[in-house]
Order: sequence, then structure tokens, then C-alpha cells
Amino acid sequence: MTRPADIYLRFLHLVDALRTLPTLGPLDAREERVLTVVARAAQAQQRLSVRDLMAQEHLGAPATIHARVTAMRKKGWLTLADTEDTRRKQVDLTPAALAYFDELSGLLVKAAEGR
Repeated sequence: MTRPADIYLRFLHLVDALRTLPTLGPLDAREERVLTVVARAAQAQQRLSVRDLMAQEHLGAPATIHARVTAMRKKGWLTLADTEDTRRKQVDLTPAALAYFDELSGLLVKAAEGR
């Protein structure tokens, strides 16, 4: 019988293989945290602006977060959309980022099934 830890470790191995695919630019640890926050907001159908991200202290200093969002846009992970207030931009996942999460979901199922 497989231990639950084995499933998780198999999942991590599959994720490492997925990250070597040249579809999107690689993310550092802070960028992955930003991506997670944006993805959770999208899943909850909540609007998230750059200012909202910059207010989240656990992501780092506002200037650092802004630089990460800019870098993630260039890498193809995030997009910015206009809002009713022209000074605020809504942060969204790109279709490629959504496809990445679809792939992660499939890898989780695959790891749980032992394939």
C-alpha cells in the first residue's frame, strides 16, 4: 500500500517535469506565491487589483510585488485589465496560466492513481 507521502512526492516529481516545458517563463518562489493569490481570487470570482496585491504584506514590499507582477506579465502568467477606475488595474491569469493549473490538476490525479 502506498503511503500518502508517496503520492505527494510523486506529484512533486511530476510537477518538476511540467516546469521544464517551455510554455511559460519560470517563476521564483515569490512569483509562485503571487500566482497562488491571483489563482485563488479567480477561483472565488473575486476582483483583485495590483493595489490589492501590494497590500498583502506576506507577499513582500509593495515595490517588490509590483516588480513581480511586471515580470510575470512578461513571462506570460498574468494580464492586467482596465477597471472603471483608470488608475486601478485588475490582475487576471492568462489562458496559458489557466492551462498550467489544468495540467497541475491532471498531475495530482495521476499521482493519486499511482501512474
